[in-house]
Amino acid sequence: MPPKMKLTAITLDCPDPQALAGFYARATGLALARESDDDFAGLTREDGLFIGFQRVDDYQAPRWPDQAAPQQFHLDFAVDDLDEGEALLLELGAVKPGYQPGGDRWRVFTDPAGHPFCLTRG
Repeated sequence: MPPKMKLTAITLDCPDPQALAGFYARATGLALARESDDDFAGLTREDGLFIGFQRVDDYQAPRWPDQAAPQQFHLDFAVDDLDEGEALLLELGAVKPGYQPGGDRWRVFTDPAGHPFCLTRG
């Protein structure tokens, strides 16, 4: 039997860690972590999950849905109301691409650094 593993951290490459951490902090309500500087910032959740944002020189954003620069991964966030969640994210600087494969079940957005992520019905 393989060892039990617990996800403790997710780290995203980006051009501006402070700005991207701020976007996700406002979108999720997660707290900014103390171990932040110009090259790294992070958020923490009550259960210990850490989301980090690390500066990468010459960062190239994914281009949804173009696979020439694939998304590589994406995050999903559950919300009670997709319309309210969308309005908040757009106000915070997210972009809603024209290609939306989820129909009424989920919506795709890109964060200010170009990472695709989805909102799903909670």
